[in-house]
Amino acid sequence: MSAKSQTPIDGDTPIYLYNADRRWGSWRDIVADKFHELRQYQYLLRNLVVRDLKARYKSSVLGILWSILNPLFLMLVFTVVFSVMGGNQIRQYPVFVLVGLIPWNFFSGALTSGTTSITGNSALVKKVYFPRELLPTSALLSNLVNFLFAFAVLIILLYAFGIGLTIHALWVPVLLLTQLIFTLGLCLLLGSLTVFYRDVLMILEVVVLAWFFVTPVFYSLEMFGDSVTLLGLTFNPAQVMRWVNPMASIIDGYRTVLWGTYSSGGPVGMNAAYLLRTFVTSVIVLIVGYAVFVRLNPLFGEKL
Repeated sequence: MSAKSQTPIDGDTPIYLYNADRRWGSWRDIVADKFHELRQYQYLLRNLVVRDLKARYKSSVLGILWSILNPLFLMLVFTVVFSVMGGNQIRQYPVFVLVGLIPWNFFSGALTSGTTSITGNSALVKKVYFPRELLPTSALLSNLVNFLFAFAVLIILLYAFGIGLTIHALWVPVLLLTQLIFTLGLCLLLGSLTVFYRDVLMILEVVVLAWFFVTPVFYSLEMFGDSVTLLGLTFNPAQVMRWVNPMASIIDGYRTVLWGTYSSGGPVGMNAAYLLRTFVTSVIVLIVGYAVFVRLNPLFGEKL
């Protein structure tokens, strides 16, 4: 029996039957059913995204402008701390830090929203059937809207500081796609686990804070040099960070193609091998996250 079947009545009206016990069926059938199902619920995804945006800025005077003001305020703080007080000599530091802050805010905001997307919609999950994948996906897409608004401001600042957009900016859509895949995989994984273990959200707050400091948002990976010795081990810190932290590669990629590198005078092309490895890692994270989501999905209503 398929996960969802259609039985026509009077030739027009379909009845949708969902087999909640099907968790160990053929992956080919499950994926085919899910793609068909998600196409059927496109309207619901659109409404969920609009609802998330309205709920986020409800009773807010500035509304969606906060998606622009937030990174600008943080950019000002980091510029004062690291350029004035710390004597930081990085060229065009406001643009340098903003290129890292905007994708990071998108990632952290989407990850937090996606983690609580199912538990936060428990009443909806228990009352009516719809593809539960839409909840983490809508959380991701609503944060994507904020990202696009903030990115438009970044483009204006790039021209204001005399950098502008170069041919290397064509890497941005590929970087964004990689980030979307990686973030969606984590949202599916953490969102499903939070239904069973509410401690996940508490742990995530600590992890995201630590993750921020090991990601080159307000500093450059090139500042560490070619080798560092720690506990008797000598290694290239930038290379190791790119290996173990996909967000380090993604944000470093944004900065490379929009601002440049620590030693360059402007935007340069990025290393395709780094991006390919990060893309493969992101796809693996998505597959694992979706596999866990599919296995736990039938139990959401019971646990909530």
